[in-house]
Amino acid sequence: KYNIGIGKFVYHPGLNVAEYLNWPLISGLFHMNVFSSVTTVVNRVTKERRLRQLLEFPVLFLGSLPRRTPALYTLMNYADLVLGTWYPMGGMYKIVEGMVQMAESMGVKIHYNTNVEKININNSKIISVIAGSKQYDTDVLVTSADYHHVEQHLLPEQYRRYTEKYWNSRVLAPSAILFYLGIKKKLPRLIHHNLFFDVDFYKHADEIYKHPQWPENPAIYISCTSRTDPSVSPEDSENLTVLIPVAPGLNDTEEVREKYYKYIISKIENICGEKISDQVVFKRTYAHNDFINEYHSFKGNAYGLANTLKQTAFLKPKLISNKLDNLFYTGQLTVPGPGIPPSLISGEIVAKLITERFNRIQI
Repeated sequence: KYNIGIGKFVYHPGLNVAEYLNWPLISGLFHMNVFSSVTTVVNRVTKERRLRQLLEFPVLFLGSLPRRTPALYTLMNYADLVLGTWYPMGGMYKIVEGMVQMAESMGVKIHYNTNVEKININNSKIISVIAGSKQYDTDVLVTSADYHHVEQHLLPEQYRRYTEKYWNSRVLAPSAILFYLGIKKKLPRLIHHNLFFDVDFYKHADEIYKHPQWPENPAIYISCTSRTDPSVSPEDSENLTVLIPVAPGLNDTEEVREKYYKYIISKIENICGEKISDQVVFKRTYAHNDFINEYHSFKGNAYGLANTLKQTAFLKPKLISNKLDNLFYTGQLTVPGPGIPPSLISGEIVAKLITERFNRIQI
């Protein structure tokens, strides 16, 4: 599944169904459980409750219940458990710094803290963008901003490929409420990655997808990067990120955030067997309103479109505008999908499409 999915599937631009009509890919589909569910395949492997939950948990972020998600996506388990989970020393931002260094070494100029406010069009071609108080002329525009925001808020209606009705009919992957915590003590019972299934996992999943609401007793994930990387916290302290997957489009208030902050603190104290509420020296919460305010995220989603059969490959929003000759899209709302690797791959695919269309540079 992994070799076919990553080697033959995700690098297609998804512009039409004909891209997928080749024998290696078609024959591979017979081995990929596309028409079975994750739950069905996991149940064949083990009946042990905790192992089933562990194997089903990753697909919770794909936008559907495990029993409704194509078993193709169990390739994520292979990536996790066999290929391993990799961490850049110094934190995930080191990846960003590496990309910036590479880009600037190749002559790229980056304008920070600059919001694009308007796209100027002439003869079905984008000629410039207005960002801040400046105008930037452009031959080609690649947008990795939220697809819905660019289309519905920056483009005039006649240049939009999709309607607001279309976007509202899309099935979204979850949002999340996150807590970034600095703890002034060591917590030896935590490891780098911690998943806790001491609650009804399937009820939590229903509260995301079946009956969208703030969950009553959610499962949580805790990342304790200071267990691996001493540079991310002072000595004798811990650096925690706590994540709760939740439905998009919920009413995000400070009262709700504080309720879940108390919930996760109590959970951590029970897990670690010691009090930490008076040892929190840094606290930041991040949820729907932040995704919207900082990223224009559609309905405050954190993980793009759900990976359902009807929103996979050529059925996702297209990488290329059909109304403007030089507008291209990348990111989690298009091909191949949400997550850091797929979003980076979408940029690689678009770079090749631009090269083919304009024949100006070699990638």
